Formats: sequence, C-alpha cells, structure tokens
Amino acid sequence: MQVEVRIERYADQGRCVGHIDGRVVFVRFALPGELVRVELDEPHDRDDRFWTGEVVDVLEASPDRVEPVWQLAGPLAQGGGVGGADLVHVSLPGQLAWKSAVITDQMRRMGHVECDPVPVERADHDVELGGLNWRTRIEMIADEHGLPSMRRRGSHVRVPIDTMPLASRALLAVADEEHIWDGGFEPGSQIRLSVPEPRGIDTTHADSQALLKAVGNNYAVLVDGELRSGSKHVRESVTVAGGTFDYRVDANGFWQVHRMAPVMLANHVVDLVRQTLDGRKQAVLWDLYSGSGLFTLPLSMLAAERTRMLSIEGGRTAVRNAQYNLRHCRISSVDARVGDVRRTLQHVPSDLAHPDVVVLDPPRAGAKAAVCRQIAESGAKAVIYIACDPTSLARDTATLVGELGYRLTDIRAYDIYPMTHHVETVCLMSRVEGK
Repeated sequence: MQVEVRIERYADQGRCVGHIDGRVVFVRFALPGELVRVELDEPHDRDDRFWTGEVVDVLEASPDRVEPVWQLAGPLAQGGGVGGADLVHVSLPGQLAWKSAVITDQMRRMGHVECDPVPVERADHDVELGGLNWRTRIEMIADEHGLPSMRRRGSHVRVPIDTMPLASRALLAVADEEHIWDGGFEPGSQIRLSVPEPRGIDTTHADSQALLKAVGNNYAVLVDGELRSGSKHVRESVTVAGGTFDYRVDANGFWQVHRMAPVMLANHVVDLVRQTLDGRKQAVLWDLYSGSGLFTLPLSMLAAERTRMLSIEGGRTAVRNAQYNLRHCRISSVDARVGDVRRTLQHVPSDLAHPDVVVLDPPRAGAKAAVCRQIAESGAKAVIYIACDPTSLARDTATLVGELGYRLTDIRAYDIYPMTHHVETVCLMSRVEGK
C-alpha cells in the first residue's frame, strides 16, 4: 500500500517520523519537511501501534537531499536496498545535523538532560572523499554463484557486488590484488577483509601500488573465520598526544572500523582524563569494556606520572591481545582481566577499588543500571562514557545523572560512520560535590 506523508522530524535507526490518520509511521530514506510517497511494509494492520515504510517518490524535497552516491544502498524503488548506508540520500552537512539532533533529543527525552545541540566532528579527508572510503573492515557473503554479495532488505535475494564504496582505499587495493570480486567462494560462505589503515602515507591520494606496498602483509582475508591470505593478527598504529602506540588485534575481532576513529577517540579520551586529573602525579583508572586496549595503553602512560589501572573485557581473545600489547610496551601497571564487567567489578583488588576516573566503552546495549551503580559506589570522581548508540547512552546518563550524583560536564560526537545513522558520542560526567 502506498500513501503520501509529510515528514515531521528525525527518529532513530536512520528513519524519520510522519503520521497517517493519527498513526505514527517510521519512514526510511526521508528527511524532515519533505512530502513523500511511501510504500508501507507488510503487515500494516489497523491494530498496529505504528507502521514502517520506505520512500518511493519525493514530491517536495528537503535542501539536504542528494542523489545517492551508492545506488545499491539507496531505496528499493531506485534499485537499492542492500543496506549499510541508510543516510546515503543525505548531504554530508545534513548527516551531521541529523546525528546532532538525534543525540540531543535522546539526551533530553531519555537522559533527562538539557544540553545545547551536540557538536559532531568529522574525520580529516572525509569531505574530500565524499563520505566514502573509510571502512577498514568489511563483511560479505558468497551468493549462489560464489560471488561476494549483500542481502537485499526484505528478501532473501543476494545482490552480487564488485566493489564496496565505504571501504578504505587501502582495503580496496587489497581486495583487487586478492581478486575478491572475481568470486570463486563456496556459496553461503562468510567473507571478511581486515586492512588496518597504513600510517605515514597519504592514503587519500596514493595509487594502488603505493597502498599495497604500505600495507605489506598487514591485512587478512578470512573465509568462514579461516585465514585465506594475510595474517591472523593485524597491527594497528595510533598516535596519541605525540606518542605512537602499536596494537596487535585479531583479524576477525573488534576494532574501531573508521580509518581515523582510533586516533580521534583515543586523543579525546586522554585529553579528558588529563583535564579531570588536573596535574595530579598519581591516579587510579578503570577501563571497562576495554577490548584490545585502545584506551588502556595511552592512559597507562600519559594520564599521570604514576598510573595504576584495572581493565576489564569480556572477550578472551581481545584480552590476550591487550596483555600482549601491554607487554610489548613494557607496561606493568595494568591489571587486565577477562570477564563480565558487572561480575568482575564485584572482586576488585583493594588498591584499585577506588578509581579517580572510569572510562567505559560498552557494546550497543550500553552498560546498564547495575554497572552504573557499581561505578558510583566506587567513588569515581569522573566518568568518561564512549557510546555508539545514543539511546543506550541516554538511558545510562539518566541513571548516572538522575540517580547517582553525577552531572554532565562535556559532550561531543564523532561522525566515524559516514553515510549511516550510527554516531560515536563521548560524555564526561563529573561527581557533584557532597554526593
């Protein structure tokens, strides 16, 4: 069923909101202010609380609307539908405005915190690259002919692809060299490429041969989790406050996917911790959901002259890599533990039980109330919360600020997922004196 809808505002998950006869409808590939024709998703019974749908025609366009630079990721009506770039119809400035509005609104409605529009920072060269070429990891599935493909939304159809516009230029150079787009994979197999961004080279303008030389053997092609070429472990290099830190990372594991995200986030977090410590010579820090140690390494060496840290991560492979990375940097001041954060915090050594600052980067679902309470009970003077989901962040902010005696001191966001609705937000929450 098709209907005309006037779009009212941004919503979550890359959708916008309109109303049909008083009923809420969440619309993909729309923009506020537009008049659009929408194909409603099935089922759309009269008893449904809300409907969902997708734009099939734009009758009155927003100034922020652009022609999708990646047609396959655009609306189904334009031959798209593969997903992975749900803001591909929005100008780059419009994407920042969208993300700022969503974060600010979620903090107000769910976090019960009033704040100015949240600034959203873009990585170097993202405008020059048109919001493309930023992913250092991609995943695909082989279709029935053994070709790399992506699933078309709302169906089981596999759409073969011969490039990935969001992938970094270094990753695309490796994909071409490895003949990934030629296929030959077992139908249904999972294909993953991990190619750390080479540092010390202008990857925006370098040609393929220069990129391949800079990458060397520091990449991985995995099929169903098994290494086909490259290295099982890849090396990431991050410069923070003038110092360079090297990380061993599992090629099939988690790492910030934007080529510049580790640099941007680590530098900001270190700056916030230093500001909070205000020149103190010694400090106790917690790094929760710490992964392979992106924040752990620079914080342990840069936060204060004498820093002791507790890091906790649920993934065993990530913790093994973090421990390796700490040894490689000759850092002995970190107690790196593997386990569920909530349960592990029930058994903290006495010398680490009362942190000055807690840094946490939880999964999309957030830290949740129990962990927030443990943080508050530790007496932490400040909490630095890194979030990939504004809704989860707002929910945990409501707990920390509304119930546990903290106040929001600083908030900013990073557009490390261009062309998508995802955004990374970093909050500093400080304990209110006397709480």
